[in-house]
Amino acid sequence: MNIPKVFENNRQWIAAKLEKDENYFTELSKGQNPELLYIGCSDSRVTAEDLMGVQPGDAFVHRNIANMVISIDLNTMSVVEYAVKHLEVNHVIVCGHYYCGGVKAAMQSADLGILNPWLRNIRDVYRIHQEELDAIIDEDSKYNRLVELNVQEQCVNVIKTAVVQKAIRDRNLTIHGWVFDINSGKLIDLKIDFKEILKDIMQIYTLK
Repeated sequence: MNIPKVFENNRQWIAAKLEKDENYFTELSKGQNPELLYIGCSDSRVTAEDLMGVQPGDAFVHRNIANMVISIDLNTMSVVEYAVKHLEVNHVIVCGHYYCGGVKAAMQSADLGILNPWLRNIRDVYRIHQEELDAIIDEDSKYNRLVELNVQEQCVNVIKTAVVQKAIRDRNLTIHGWVFDINSGKLIDLKIDFKEILKDIMQIYTLK
């Protein structure tokens, strides 16, 4: 893919949109009212809008290595605050994917430079779920189970934020944990029982 080709693709995309609706870009420029906040991985194989089949304006999207939600990451926290408080999205989705390079890197005992502090958060997920993961013999199965558990823990991190707690209380904001299976193209709802997971500690996070 060369850069001139990118701009040619853009011209063709504009023409196709205007052929269907001559006011497409005029309407698009008036603002956004997305239903979804999607927090996904930066992996080049996993494009949020395509895998969900949504159009521009339907989803507010944030992507980083291994779809992390870290409380001291100002970037992610700003996205969550803006999407939940100001855009008033109704659903927050954390979507991981099988064979995630970030998750795999976190499973290795290697010095990866500036990535070390980021991957340490995934290693903490492994530590929390070590008993379950160490019981899995097949390495690919262990790897993909860590992908799922990482999604679960990042959803929990979303739920712990004050802005999300207020939105859950006041307007029934819903949190979802999904995984994208690259082998099949399928989106998988992990159907995480957050009430069960958080039942013993939620009293210190639920805002009055």
